[in-house]
Amino acid sequence: MDRGYTQPRRYEEYAYVLDFVERGKSSTVRGREGVILTALGEDRLTLLEVLGVENSTFEVGERIYIGKQGRTKVQSVLGKLEYAKISQTAHSEISGVVQKIVTQNEKRFIDYLNNSQPLTPRIHALELIPGIGKTYMKIMLEEREKRKFESFEDLQRRVGLKDPIKHIAKRIMEEITGEARMNLFVKK
Repeated sequence: MDRGYTQPRRYEEYAYVLDFVERGKSSTVRGREGVILTALGEDRLTLLEVLGVENSTFEVGERIYIGKQGRTKVQSVLGKLEYAKISQTAHSEISGVVQKIVTQNEKRFIDYLNNSQPLTPRIHALELIPGIGKTYMKIMLEEREKRKFESFEDLQRRVGLKDPIKHIAKRIMEEITGEARMNLFVKK
């Protein structure tokens, strides 16, 4: 899909802590030890291993700054992690964190629902979101033609789809765990 330009590589600015070990060893960078965090990137929804600044305190579910400039609690982002290799604590926290990200980034996910397109002649991107079958998809397409959705509440009211946050979060979880064959939200 190269169209003659390359997109600058995007990095996460923020991540949510899923788990941390005060004195741990990195599983992605040999020889790195210290405060090792398992985190989920807010934008690309990637599982990351992060090296925290010595003597910093972290809480599970906390949103931390991991961008390039001006980090205070993070030394470096060590690398990406696979879902199968994260701790039990991280496993139990991740779905709540995903729901929090979807809730707090409502505009981004509503924009996705307003602008998603067919993936093949037979499958629309909307259908890949659990809870949205052909029926809800048709109503959503008709409604967004009339007027774009403004919020999850607006979508729920006009389409009748209960708890859209939960459906989107469930799709993101399928992508993170590797159950989904194609990713709509999680960037590789």
